[in-house]
Amino acid sequence: MGPMEYIKSKALRLGLDSGGLAMAAPRMLGTRSVARWMEPESSHESPELEPIAIVDLTRITQGAMAPSKKAGKKTAGTSATKAGKGVAKADWKEGFKKKQAGVSDMTLLTTISNESINENLQKRWQSGEIYTYIGGVLISVNPFKDLGIYTDAILNAYKGKNRLEVPPHVFSIAESAYYNMQAYKQNQCVIISGESGAGKTEAAKRIMQYIAAVSGGRDSSIQQIKEMVLATNPLLESFGCAKTLRNNNSSRHGKYLEIMFNSHGEPMGAQITNYLLEKSRVVGQIENERDFHIFYQFTKGASDAQRETFGLQGPEAYAITSRSNCLEVPGIDDVKDWHDTIKAMQVIGLTADEQNNIFRMLAVILWLGNVQFTELDDGNSKVDDTSVTEFVAYLMETDAALVEKVMTSRVVETQRGGRRGSVYDVPLNPAQANSGRDALAQAIYNNLFEWIVSRVNISMKPRGAYEQLIGVLDIYGFEIFQNNSFEQLCINYVNEKLQQIFIELTLKTEQEEYVREQIKWTPIKYFNNKIVCDLIEEKRPPGIFAALNDACATAHADPSAADNSFVQRLSALSSNPHFDSRGSQFLVKHYAGDVMYNVAGMTDKNKDSLVKDLLDLVAGTSNRFLKGLFPDRPDPNSKKRPPTAGDKIKASAGALVENLMKAAPSYIRTIKPNENRSSTEYDNKAIVHQIQYLGLQENIRVRRAGFAYRNTFEKMVERFYLLSPSTSYAGEYTWQGDPKSGCEQILRDTGIAKDEWQMGVTKAFIKNPETLFALETMRDRYWHNMAGRIQRAWRNYWRYKNECASRIQRFWKNNKEGLVYAEVREYGHKMLAGRKERRRFSLLSYRRFMGDYLDVGGQSPLGEQIRNACGIARGESIHFSMRIQLLVSKLLRSSKPSPRFLVLTDKGVHIVITTAAKDGSSQIMCERKVPLVTIKSVATSSMRDDWVALNLSTVTEEGDPVLSCYFKTEFVASLMQLTRGQLSLTVGPTVEYAKKKDKKQLITFRKDETILHDDVYKSHVVSVPSGEPPSSVSRPAAKRKAREARPITKGKLLRAGGPSGPRTTTAAKPKPKPVPLPTQSTTAPAMKYQAPTPAAPTPVSAPIAAAAVSAPKLAPVAKRQSMGIPPPPPPPPPPVLTPVEEPEIPTYKSLYAFEGQEGEMSLALGDIVELREKDENGWWMVVKGDEQGWVPSNYLELIPPKPKPAPVAARRAPPGPPLAPTPAATVIAPKPKVPIAAQSIAADSSAKPIAVFPGMGGANGGPAPWKRAQQMSTEGDSPDNSAPSSRPSSTSGTKPPAPAPKPKPKPPGIASKPVPNIPGRPPIPGATKPIVAPARPPAPSAGGGGGSGPKGPGQMDLAAALAKRAQRLE
Repeated sequence: MGPMEYIKSKALRLGLDSGGLAMAAPRMLGTRSVARWMEPESSHESPELEPIAIVDLTRITQGAMAPSKKAGKKTAGTSATKAGKGVAKADWKEGFKKKQAGVSDMTLLTTISNESINENLQKRWQSGEIYTYIGGVLISVNPFKDLGIYTDAILNAYKGKNRLEVPPHVFSIAESAYYNMQAYKQNQCVIISGESGAGKTEAAKRIMQYIAAVSGGRDSSIQQIKEMVLATNPLLESFGCAKTLRNNNSSRHGKYLEIMFNSHGEPMGAQITNYLLEKSRVVGQIENERDFHIFYQFTKGASDAQRETFGLQGPEAYAITSRSNCLEVPGIDDVKDWHDTIKAMQVIGLTADEQNNIFRMLAVILWLGNVQFTELDDGNSKVDDTSVTEFVAYLMETDAALVEKVMTSRVVETQRGGRRGSVYDVPLNPAQANSGRDALAQAIYNNLFEWIVSRVNISMKPRGAYEQLIGVLDIYGFEIFQNNSFEQLCINYVNEKLQQIFIELTLKTEQEEYVREQIKWTPIKYFNNKIVCDLIEEKRPPGIFAALNDACATAHADPSAADNSFVQRLSALSSNPHFDSRGSQFLVKHYAGDVMYNVAGMTDKNKDSLVKDLLDLVAGTSNRFLKGLFPDRPDPNSKKRPPTAGDKIKASAGALVENLMKAAPSYIRTIKPNENRSSTEYDNKAIVHQIQYLGLQENIRVRRAGFAYRNTFEKMVERFYLLSPSTSYAGEYTWQGDPKSGCEQILRDTGIAKDEWQMGVTKAFIKNPETLFALETMRDRYWHNMAGRIQRAWRNYWRYKNECASRIQRFWKNNKEGLVYAEVREYGHKMLAGRKERRRFSLLSYRRFMGDYLDVGGQSPLGEQIRNACGIARGESIHFSMRIQLLVSKLLRSSKPSPRFLVLTDKGVHIVITTAAKDGSSQIMCERKVPLVTIKSVATSSMRDDWVALNLSTVTEEGDPVLSCYFKTEFVASLMQLTRGQLSLTVGPTVEYAKKKDKKQLITFRKDETILHDDVYKSHVVSVPSGEPPSSVSRPAAKRKAREARPITKGKLLRAGGPSGPRTTTAAKPKPKPVPLPTQSTTAPAMKYQAPTPAAPTPVSAPIAAAAVSAPKLAPVAKRQSMGIPPPPPPPPPPVLTPVEEPEIPTYKSLYAFEGQEGEMSLALGDIVELREKDENGWWMVVKGDEQGWVPSNYLELIPPKPKPAPVAARRAPPGPPLAPTPAATVIAPKPKVPIAAQSIAADSSAKPIAVFPGMGGANGGPAPWKRAQQMSTEGDSPDNSAPSSRPSSTSGTKPPAPAPKPKPKPPGIASKPVPNIPGRPPIPGATKPIVAPARPPAPSAGGGGGSGPKGPGQMDLAAALAKRAQRLE
């Protein structure tokens, strides 16, 4: 059964719905900001509205759930589960898919044994599936070949997926760590363990690859941090990895990489902690092994300039690289790796000068290895080839003679005797000289490696504040060789500590937590390796490291004497069942197997210190970089013992444990299938052994019997309170009880079966990860639903806004021209200044000064003819045009009005005439054009006539134009505006004009009421009726017909009439009071909830207990009398039973009829109801019969309570006979109160689903969850925030005003030494391969040296660290 089928079966068993919960896969990505674009929710929305971007939504996994219609487009994975489609049609391609080999999660194995685990791993490994789960632990079997499973396409397939959605992979572990860091705001670490060559370094590289790919961030500094983190892999591999018999790229050091992230999940910086570099490998390797990669890369790939500067030759020319006869390794290109190392240095930010100093130190180490010694007759040593020491001195920038002296002699200062303080030069034999030379080379390389790590940390220093971090531990694996020394002891000790962490966190601590939390649990037996850790690191009784330090302190002069002292001290450990001393060797029974260690040389390696002569040589150099590699020099006068290599590794391991305890761990257990690095060989015996000591069988048993997830009640409530209507309202936390009850309420309301979770004392436990995924899915859907709601409200707001804008635009378009015309009209009124009588029609409210009444400036045919006749250009403005009567002079006859067209432009007044052509057609032509500059004044009468005379400054033969125009006021106003008021307006009883050039004429005006319309002209006399008074103004605008306003919006709006619509008269609905989350509370009692403890039984005295026991055995009355026992007193009379007065429930009478909505109660006039709860915002919870709901308080009137009847006096009981005296007063102890056990309620799988989103209807047809009764405090209510009610008003009586809502409450430098006299650069020594002296002791086998790690706080107590970690998690 595949993972998705497994999820479906579990989800159906949990009773989850068939939409999103049946898949039980998608999860939210915390503070990762994702913009989710959604389609319009329905077809009635405006098509021109664009989708709205909702930011900071959860990450919706493609194909993980069937979204609602508001959730966007359906993905391919959900097409088969559309509503109404039924069962999806079977796909014929299913038969051609690759069958799964074995089981991907070994908790599903039918038989749990080491053999069945091995069989499952073998099936999967042989089919190319190297990853397998045990719950959340990843098991990786090294394939020893490239499977092509780390491409970008596969990496993208794991983004946003939980481990059950995709096949097992190291990317899934990285995704889980990254997701948990963001979702739960908790530091994470990935612990990778296993044998050497099992693939730990590769797994660490893939973890960093995935995190760098998914962590986002477009800022240049963030991208730079990502590039630096990835660049640390080739850089530290070159300087810290080497080819061994078991692995071509074996890590010969341990590192813990911590990547810091900000609140958005973007990397802000990183830090590397180094552990125990195997520095002994620098000068010695066994056959077919190599030195560190960097030496072969440097000697093969260096440039010509570097070869000239450092005297570089091939690796075969140096003793430290050619001794093991392994210069080439299949699959490793040293030249290519050299260029990758140079590129990594540049990415990290190493300057050219720093790189040059690093290469100089590598050259010093290479040439130091070529310094050979010859034994003289007196047994002392001599440098075989002084040209080598001269070149070493050149590279170190010091005196060559001093180098040669330090290599062959030692300065000794006497500490005792009569010649105390005397200094002697003691010559060294060849063995001692070789030892000193190797010690110097090892110290330089070790300190160089430490400097590189420190320099990398400086470059990757966090750019800003960080919130959480993810740590990746890549450390050397467990080692068992034929010759095991101090290095293997340190390496295996660190692996024991890591195994102890794994046991403590996955086996021991988990079972102890079940007991502490009172969870039903079946204990699992396992091996605890704490006894092995204590054997190595304890001080009292002294362990191996303590005995080693004592031996070094007591016999420090002679290494063999110190080794013998160490053997003697090891005899005290013989009582430990995991230790066995065997002469010059001792056996330690590690969790991974028994290892036999050789004592020879252990004490010397444990000292880990350079002699004074070598330190003086380094201090006297003029190379500041080399001098800076040795900043701390031990004080010879200090009585404090300097820390040994054992002390350093113990402190480093303690600091490592402490760092790992600060984070939530993820585990990758690597397995090595064979010792030959073969991609086809599967060694069953070796793998079963690894399965056994890794404790995989016990891990499976614990995983199957335990709980996959647990967290404190406060954390659970904080994470999932949104899923229950009882604990949340509109995203606010509203639960009034303690976190435990709130957690139970959440799990019940979400429909999770009772057997899937248990409640402990301080934590909630969830059995299967599918249940947790289901909760995360519901939480995703909640935010998804909220996003849809926000989008609907946003779209409605824009619909409302657009409609308002459209109405405003429509109104403006309809009235803006009228406003301009009205302004011209108003100017005309002011121009006349009350001097002329007005026509009645000119004062109407709808009269507008339109100007171009003939449409000369438009497209009409008449207007176009007039424009062409006047020669008016297309762009010239037409200010006024109209039909007029022009006063025309006739020869020998009186003047007579004749029809004309009048056109007023920016340049002049055009008078147009229509004449008849010869063919009978009419012809329009411009009769006269009067330029505006020639008009001197305008004359008109004071009566209501329409005559206007234009007095010209230069009189022509045609005279001044006199015309009759209905819209004379508008014409004169336009004329005055064009001339900017330079014309004079004459208003009087007569109008004077120039009839001809030298002839003036006067037109008189008289009133004649017999004239019905307009006026009459005859012989220079105008008869006109009376008009409106000169002081008349325009009539006010007529009132429009009253009509009901059309609603601005439609559809599901927040409020009828829009967001700014009037509030209804009823009070707002009650809103639960938000309370702070348990994790955000500042008061101490709110954070701590103790488990209920049964009340202790009250102690009962012995006589009472005896009487209670003998009570059933009382003698009869006759026997009591014969024994002289007085009869018992008669029982007292029964007490008078006063009826218990029940608290009177206030009743109310409805004053008005009220029509309720969902969750409210409808009332008729005169209904009697009982009060259950009052809310300060004016809504009360009442009961009428079997119905309960909310009603407005101002609809109710209190019914006065009935008077209580007088109490009846009880009759006094008769006194009883006197009581017989008793020997002693008996005190009857009260019965202890038996605590009422909490009963668990199993979820009903057939029950109706409960709405988990605020604002949705309640379950089983009841009131909405947010309308249920809440225990609300009188402080902090904010009725203003609740949505205003939209219920209809009462139809009977006058409704009183709603109560006023309450306002919402507010929320050391070292002095430089004299530079020695350094000669010029010596010639490069010959390239002949040096002959290794046969007297040299054999180099230790592939073991680690006593490297110096960072100084830690000392030995770390794992139990104390676990206790601290448990407190932090709580």
